[in-house]
Amino acid sequence: MNRYLKLVHMEIHRFRYILASLMVVTMVCQFSSFILTIKDVLAFKAKNGMGYEYTGIPDILTFPWVILKTKEWFILPILLSITVLALYTILIWYRDWFGRSTFIYRLLILPSKRWMLYVSKLTAIIMFVFSMIAFQLVLLVGENMIFKAMVPAELRTDSTFVEAISMNDALKTLLPKQFEQFIYNYGLGIVAVMVIFTAVLLERSYRRIGVLYAIAYFAGCVVLAVYPVFFAGFVRLNEYWYPNEIYGMQLGVCLFVAVISGCLGFWLLRKKITV
Repeated sequence: MNRYLKLVHMEIHRFRYILASLMVVTMVCQFSSFILTIKDVLAFKAKNGMGYEYTGIPDILTFPWVILKTKEWFILPILLSITVLALYTILIWYRDWFGRSTFIYRLLILPSKRWMLYVSKLTAIIMFVFSMIAFQLVLLVGENMIFKAMVPAELRTDSTFVEAISMNDALKTLLPKQFEQFIYNYGLGIVAVMVIFTAVLLERSYRRIGVLYAIAYFAGCVVLAVYPVFFAGFVRLNEYWYPNEIYGMQLGVCLFVAVISGCLGFWLLRKKITV
């Protein structure tokens, strides 16, 4: 366990500056657009007074309304973070092979099980994702405080964070209201990371022909994961499938893909990748 934690710490340490940069970009984009929108609206109210619904500005402001008006500046940094994390899911392996002194070989000769290397990288990616989600929640709290500090009490009304999140499609995806949807979204994301990890290891194990193996494996997993959705939609023409049955099929397929990806990845690290 101690060696596993050291490997996780190493992966986090290597990504810390990129993660901090993503957080700074997200904070600057959201805070600046949020503050400027409030200032513009308050200036408009001070100049024109009340009773101008035709402009789209309500007499009484709410936190969700400001979130709605600044949704583009919320979505852009979120998409940037998702893109960077998705790319790093691949680079987290290749940087060890193509980095200084082929660092992967030093990792492979460590006195620990090789599967720990796979799990530590997976753990690091999961921690990066949930760190960004936690940071987004902190930003929402800060933005709500800014809203209350900038808007006079007679011009605003209180609202819940659930209402604010529902105004932004990106936030609704990141922070779904239903626990089952939360588990499904992030469970599917973890399975996708495991599939990518195993595809990379296939390429590294078999080199040129490994590229074809990796593409075929990735495509097969994608088809297998989306099959229950198309299957349920087709069968509904003749039979009725309850949502929980469809959810159960998707969950079962995702668990199957995760187990296959994990076992195959462990086997490749143990048997096919040599020092």
